[in-house]
Amino acid sequence: MKRLIFALTATLLMANAPAAAQTVGFAEAIKILSASCGADIDKYCKSATLADNGIGQCLAQNEAKVSQKCNADRAVVASLIQERLAAQAAAPKICTNDARRLCKGVKEGAGHVLRCLLKAQRSVGEKCNTAIDLAGYR
Repeated sequence: MKRLIFALTATLLMANAPAAAQTVGFAEAIKILSASCGADIDKYCKSATLADNGIGQCLAQNEAKVSQKCNADRAVVASLIQERLAAQAAAPKICTNDARRLCKGVKEGAGHVLRCLLKAQRSVGEKCNTAIDLAGYR
């Protein structure tokens, strides 16, 4: 199971998929992909290693043999993970004004400003709340 988790996480990080309207975290992604790709990994990639994304490369090389469900879920989940990473990168900028307005005197770093924004959710603007949600911070 650990092998599957690491391989699928690496596969997701290396995928270049289009953006989506929602996001998923790694734990949720692994749950989805272990259900749809586990048998394919056991069948086609048993000897593949975790090093250098071996399992991800194996699934890509055997794409024609891998189940349609696995291939479809890999594409969707990769897109959702990429969107989550983009949302995490964008959230601080999107929330700058709310942080200045609502979190005066809060020490930056170690998630202090994020905790402030989470506590002040009702006063935080819609764009910032959406960015926090898409980033997976709430």
